[in-house]
Amino acid sequence: MGRFLNEKGVVSVTDFLPRLENGESTRPLLFWLIRRVEVVRGTVPLRVECAPAFNYARDPHATQIVPDDTIPLQFSKQNKVVFTSRPAASPYLATGASPQSTSHSPLTLDLRFLPESLLDNVPVPEVSLEALNLSAKGHLGLAAQTELTLVEGQRVTFVLRIAPEHKGDGGPGVDVEQAELLGIDYQKLMAGAHKMRSKDDPVMTRELLDHLFVVRSQSTNNYWNSWIRKSTYQGSWKEAVHRSALALKLLIYEPTGAIVASPTFSLPEYIGGTRNWDYRASWIRDSSFTLYALIRLGFTQEANAYMDFIFERLKNKNPDGSLQIMYTIHGGKDLEEIELLHLDGHKGSKPVRIGNGAADHVQLDIYGELMDCIYLGQKFGKPLSYDTWVLVRELVDFVVANCKKPDLSIWEVRGKERHFTYSKIMLWVAIDRGLRLADKRSLPCPRRLQWLAARDDLYEDIMHKAWNKDMQVFGQSYEETDVLDSSVLIMPLVFFMTPSDTRFVSTLKQILKTPERGGLTSNNLVYRYDVNKSDDGVGGEEGTFCLCTLWCVEALTRAGEYEKPLLQRAVAMFEDFLLYLNHVGLCSEEISESGDALGNAVQGFTHVTLISAAYNLSRTLADQRSRV
Repeated sequence: MGRFLNEKGVVSVTDFLPRLENGESTRPLLFWLIRRVEVVRGTVPLRVECAPAFNYARDPHATQIVPDDTIPLQFSKQNKVVFTSRPAASPYLATGASPQSTSHSPLTLDLRFLPESLLDNVPVPEVSLEALNLSAKGHLGLAAQTELTLVEGQRVTFVLRIAPEHKGDGGPGVDVEQAELLGIDYQKLMAGAHKMRSKDDPVMTRELLDHLFVVRSQSTNNYWNSWIRKSTYQGSWKEAVHRSALALKLLIYEPTGAIVASPTFSLPEYIGGTRNWDYRASWIRDSSFTLYALIRLGFTQEANAYMDFIFERLKNKNPDGSLQIMYTIHGGKDLEEIELLHLDGHKGSKPVRIGNGAADHVQLDIYGELMDCIYLGQKFGKPLSYDTWVLVRELVDFVVANCKKPDLSIWEVRGKERHFTYSKIMLWVAIDRGLRLADKRSLPCPRRLQWLAARDDLYEDIMHKAWNKDMQVFGQSYEETDVLDSSVLIMPLVFFMTPSDTRFVSTLKQILKTPERGGLTSNNLVYRYDVNKSDDGVGGEEGTFCLCTLWCVEALTRAGEYEKPLLQRAVAMFEDFLLYLNHVGLCSEEISESGDALGNAVQGFTHVTLISAAYNLSRTLADQRSRV
């Protein structure tokens, strides 16, 4: 809910999506997008526009203003707007393609409204929907609009929905006066007519909308309050942690357990730049880190659901034994990247992309995140069955066979494959967690000696080939040890290296320097790498990376157990970062030099690392206090 005000009045605007208290119901949910507008003081002029753009503004649509048959007859002269897409007529169909070649069916939406007066001496507001031509802005069909002036006590509720395929009867066929002449109670008559309609197409009465806003709203609040109360977190910064947990919960597609990286697409990493990606898919990497955060807070049900999703993917590996780095929320592999050149993008940042071309990348680090996720799941969730262990064992065998190969790694570079240090660390993690699982659960491991040898070889390779003796840092890759990359901060977080190791501390301190002095930190915010020194095949500028800032906080925390000034720096960096969260505790992927949000939002990776940083920083500070 938001309030907008000026010197003449205040208007309350409420958007509502219901969530049932127990997650289940015998009643069907109404898939309606509801916006309620109510003036609570004075007089406020308003303009309402509804401009659907079907299939990313590629499909034209027809717009009709017709009598509304879904409202009580006292509003019998009221109209609604019906929008119907026409995919077969899309100008974006491939040349020579037949209309039957479209991959989707027409979609019909309707926009309805219910005006009300809440005070005895205030009339019901008059609302008239009319067509609006936005073709000059590239729209392929008419929009709808209305201009109205509401006064205190007036309220209008707008409902946009996918119109039901069947058409119900609009009502009993008589109005209030006719019912009185016939000696019939009009309310009972309306109730009877209401019951005769399909359950997904009820008469849109004030009572129904009040039920949705009051009863369902209370049920929705109860659901979320009940869910967050299950959190076991008792540390500092609890509000930020719980807000992040709620954000992660909203990224879960419950029918399959899949976790999306972000619900948005093509929001730029630099205003006017080309780094605009679609994150509405389930990355193995991001999801595995999300699982870690949820487990830390005690949300094992969601963790188990994702593990079931990923174990299904293990049953359908690629022919070479590998996994795809990301999947659709249904488990599909088709994520073709398409550039929508007819769209301007956010603040002119082109191109707008849907799908993700990185889906078929070789990113070997994902096996480390996944194996760490499976290992944690065994400590806090449902135990592995033997058949699932065999699938996991095959995954580790694949890692051992491929750990010497180059890849495109966590930053999904669009250039040449390299031996990225981050990927080598996570490949080490994959083998290490496989060995730990086998030992702790006494699971059969016929290639145990090969796994041990491969893990130790990887460690030695990283220490010799990724280390830059002159700079005293771990480099981005074996090929470019002179390029600093903040992803190496993961080392102590995954127990690859102790945080007090002089090599790691030296790398950390170099990252903490400003870019002008060869580091990656600006105003307590951390860049991924210097885009001018590392050719990632994309080009353009970007902001500081929230994930990297929070990894730095956690690295400082762990190193600060042995060097107290680093712990103090961790607290300062973390509390500075919290200032960039918005008014409901949400954060984007990156932050600009001026402090503006950049990249897709809400970004799951950011909230995962916020939880982890807060958890470990709070615990470390508590341990320090207990020693005093």
